[in-house]
Amino acid sequence: MTTSLRPSAARDRLLSTATTVFYGEGIHGVGVDRLVTEAGVTRATFYRHFPGKDELVVAYLEAIDTAVRARVGEVPETPEAAADLVRAIAGGIGAELCARGFRGCPFINAAAEFPDPASPVHRAVVAHRTWLAGTVTRAFRTAGHADPDEASQRFAMLRDGAMVAGYLADPEAARATLLAAVEDLLAG
Repeated sequence: MTTSLRPSAARDRLLSTATTVFYGEGIHGVGVDRLVTEAGVTRATFYRHFPGKDELVVAYLEAIDTAVRARVGEVPETPEAAADLVRAIAGGIGAELCARGFRGCPFINAAAEFPDPASPVHRAVVAHRTWLAGTVTRAFRTAGHADPDEASQRFAMLRDGAMVAGYLADPEAARATLLAAVEDLLAG
């Protein structure tokens, strides 16, 4: 689903600029003029790499998705290692909550700005969440959970709640609550 197959320094600068600005300020409030100015490229260069702003937003989300998938990796084959993967995913989320400059989940933020299910941006959000749910379900199944589908749904709700609580309230408390709740899920 990548919007441009030709890597270039200009494309990388546009994507880096978009990542910083979209995450820090929101997507709809940032125009193409600002992105090209901050990235140090021309409008023609922008449109050579991205047919429009929505395609840049999709590329931004896909880059985050790719990085998350690389960090998570594959579900291990042993029950103990699969349970440890669930813990590691939760631990990574907890660390993210407590990181300087945390402004919530970029996927949840994008979904709030692009609620139309037909939007390519919304579909990119759904693709990430579908992958994450599948991965967590497989991990719970491999770990021997009695109801891996339900455990995965609960994990998703815990993650989403922790993301919001980490931004709006005490991130350390959100992290601790998430980790404790995931332990409860793994024990189930």
